[in-house]
Amino acid sequence: MPNGDAADRAGVPRATLGLMSTDETRATAPGDAQDDIMDRFYGVIPAGGTGTRLWPLSRAATPKFLHDLTGSGSTLLRSTYDRLEPLTGKRILLVTGAAHRDAVCSQLPEVDEADLLLESEQKDSAAAIGLAAAILYRRNPDIIMGSFAADHVISPDSAFRDAVREAVYTAAAGKIVTIGIHPTYPSTGFGYIRSNNKLGIEGAPSARAVVEFVEKPTEGVARQYLSSGEYHWNAGMFVAPASLMLQHLSVSEPELYAGLSEIADAWDTPRRNEVMDRLWPTLPKIAIDYAVAEPAAAVGDVAMVPGTFKWDDVGDFAALGRLNSAAEISDLTVMGKGARVFSEAASGVVFSDTKRVIALIGIEDLVVVDTKDALLVTTTAHAQEVKQAVERLKASGDHDVL
Repeated sequence: MPNGDAADRAGVPRATLGLMSTDETRATAPGDAQDDIMDRFYGVIPAGGTGTRLWPLSRAATPKFLHDLTGSGSTLLRSTYDRLEPLTGKRILLVTGAAHRDAVCSQLPEVDEADLLLESEQKDSAAAIGLAAAILYRRNPDIIMGSFAADHVISPDSAFRDAVREAVYTAAAGKIVTIGIHPTYPSTGFGYIRSNNKLGIEGAPSARAVVEFVEKPTEGVARQYLSSGEYHWNAGMFVAPASLMLQHLSVSEPELYAGLSEIADAWDTPRRNEVMDRLWPTLPKIAIDYAVAEPAAAVGDVAMVPGTFKWDDVGDFAALGRLNSAAEISDLTVMGKGARVFSEAASGVVFSDTKRVIALIGIEDLVVVDTKDALLVTTTAHAQEVKQAVERLKASGDHDVL
């Protein structure tokens, strides 16, 4: 029985789902003269979350994907779009919060209104990516979609695009594909992907079968992962036939699938807003990894293409020190237009959007973020704990600075 028959194994007829079978998905493969695989590829950019570990720079109204965090002159969102555009042209669908509509449209005026999915309230990634899949499937059942977060830093773009091409060819062969990042140190902050045999797919020589997804490990376990050579970091990049993505979602999360299907049915009609406003708040919150990737991997429907590019999810201020190309004062990375910083025997990261002078003397690995209404002082070693400060501010009702 083909790996894609998850719906049949669960007792859910495909006729009920209205989806193509995996065999039908596999019918078009690289080399088919009648079909150019890349012409079926559609990019999806989920632009959500507030980046709480980057507070007070990143906030609910101005999340991290709207900022230039690397000194490149381009925001993370703009960079993500530009990285995909050579592969997709204008075939890019963006999912973001309704509150960010104006800022997103200002940064990406190329995105058509029909390709802008606005969330009335934040849900987890399965709802965002699932809705994109449902809408794209209704527009063209043959679409292969690729989901790439708006707030990651990647270089070089050419290596990223090479990996995505392999992922698209692998998806055309009937797989949900994740792009794995070669681990450079035993990270305890990332999930991991375990893979084994190469699949021998035309156009995708690096594609491998995925054995399992693994949660964030302890440092000792992470070291074992690195030494084995079987594990890659899970960067949350997924490429798949929209039909196969929906097939697995319908089995593992039927309530979410039903709600997204109703919204998608109304999306390109005058009923869009009414149906979206009524159903979106009722949808369950779950990550795409749990709703689709892990169940699909369990039945052999997931593959991995290793990425040879540099990748960082800019998870905290320590990452900014590694990534930023802005001017440095000795060992101090200074960000912010017009920042006024004096340092002597100091190291770390400073961001300032005020005219206040910041003087640092004899202190190492410091993080200072100075904004008009909030000041953060910590160290790079404790940068991950900034999220806890945000949670306490929220609990105490200090929403004006969040």
